[in-house]
Amino acid sequence: MSAAEPELDLTPLQTSSAAPAVLGGPTPGMLAKKRLGPSMWLAFAWCAVLLFFVALAPYLPFVQDPDKPSRFIEEGPSTAHWFGTDQLGRDLFARVAWGGRVSLTIGIGALLLGFVIGGLLGITAGFFRGRYERVVMGAMDVMLSFPSLILALALLAALSPPGETAGSLGKVTFVLTVLAIPALARITRANTLTYSQREFVTAATAMGSKSRRTLTNEILPNVMPSMISFSFVALAILVVAEGALAFLGLSVEAPAATWGKLIQSGSEKLDTAPHLALIPCAVMFFTLLALNYIGDSLQARFSTRESAL
Repeated sequence: MSAAEPELDLTPLQTSSAAPAVLGGPTPGMLAKKRLGPSMWLAFAWCAVLLFFVALAPYLPFVQDPDKPSRFIEEGPSTAHWFGTDQLGRDLFARVAWGGRVSLTIGIGALLLGFVIGGLLGITAGFFRGRYERVVMGAMDVMLSFPSLILALALLAALSPPGETAGSLGKVTFVLTVLAIPALARITRANTLTYSQREFVTAATAMGSKSRRTLTNEILPNVMPSMISFSFVALAILVVAEGALAFLGLSVEAPAATWGKLIQSGSEKLDTAPHLALIPCAVMFFTLLALNYIGDSLQARFSTRESAL
């Protein structure tokens, strides 16, 4: 009597839910990280609306002259004046929009100059190393050892004539650029160190690639995403720094308005007209919140991109 043949089990294999569905394909976690949540869209929307009013303030018909006085003194928000009026009857909405032009111009200008100078120092120090790195990063450490506000006050005093307190747009931008260079250089160097030892950089060097070509073609494209994400946080910090100088009366000269100057002038009327300080403060707060949220979210996405692949 012959032995019975074993039956073939044709039931499909049950895979574990913890295993990826397809080798090399996107996992649910990767797909979730690619989607922008409602908070990110809200932050982008706030920045887009802000840039619309700030950039087009001179051309929008419903934005009044920020320096034109009226008989409506320290009135609250209304249909005629969305944010109310200040001590001279000037439209506060217009002054917030024009003040944003100055604050963001100073912040973006200092950020771009800081990235060019600090980024160049950081990426070359992280790539070439040696004595050059020690000299550059030693100088950055010396600059970081000074309190930022004290260094800003010293630079403004050195650049301004005796007896002059307020600075010009160029002077304030230069001072904030000096404050931004050390931090941007250190962060760029840290990102450069991460990629300078990678296999594709070693392979490019072994194939005879020059240092300049390796920096521009191999390292810079990989460093830029992290630097762009950090730029949003850096811009928020620079706007705060300009606001601090304006609150002390050391920012741009009158009659130009900045968010810091509006908050400083409105703080004297908190008892009778609190909207003069609270509304510019709220606009500045939500702007900084949106910039920080976008920067942190982009940094998290870029930092986990390789581990998710």
